[in-house]
Amino acid sequence: MVNVDKAVVAKLKLNGIYYEVLVDCEQALAFRAGQVADLNEVLATKDIFNDVKKGEHASFLKETFGTADREKIAERIIREGEIQITAAHKNKLREELQKRIVYLIHRNAINPQNGLPHPLQRIEAAIAEARVKLDEFKPAEGQVGDVVGKIRGIIPLAYEMRDVLVKVPAKFTGQSFGLVKQYGKILKEDWESNGNLHILVEIPAGLQVEMQDKLNGLTKGGVEMSVVGRK
Repeated sequence: MVNVDKAVVAKLKLNGIYYEVLVDCEQALAFRAGQVADLNEVLATKDIFNDVKKGEHASFLKETFGTADREKIAERIIREGEIQITAAHKNKLREELQKRIVYLIHRNAINPQNGLPHPLQRIEAAIAEARVKLDEFKPAEGQVGDVVGKIRGIIPLAYEMRDVLVKVPAKFTGQSFGLVKQYGKILKEDWESNGNLHILVEIPAGLQVEMQDKLNGLTKGGVEMSVVGRK
């Protein structure tokens, strides 16, 4: 059982009546996501309430839930109901969201002045300077466009996809092909008679430098790359 003093309310409304349990915020969310299996790590108490603040215990549980088993009832409340979010958890969600948005911008956009992605720290600074407000309950992918619009006046940004031709020496083709596939869409592959491999891949412009660095590390500088198309 978790500390009651640090617990929050999870509640489910059925037939116009709320049924509430006291839970650990992080553990309850993890339980609902399938990351925690033991209810003892989630619940502060096995009591079921109609109103936790007033100390009103719930009655007619079997008639409402079809069972008098409080653990099964608590599990349903947690899985189907609303879980109160602590300020600390909101801050954590917001930090994770911002990191994801910054990464998406870094990965998919470039500085049109030099054709390179902006450093992560520069994007973070631009978001702070623009005082962008993020919604921690919405996916990063759905907010990145709005963020880009607000920071474009601070740092130059351009979204670009590139077709990159990668030439890999024969002895490195196996590992290199798998690595290239992680970064983008394989458009074409050609094998030379000597075993060398030419891969045409479509990738976000911001990923080109990162992919090239990893390929050079893998092939000890033996890879050749060239941009053959821009979209």
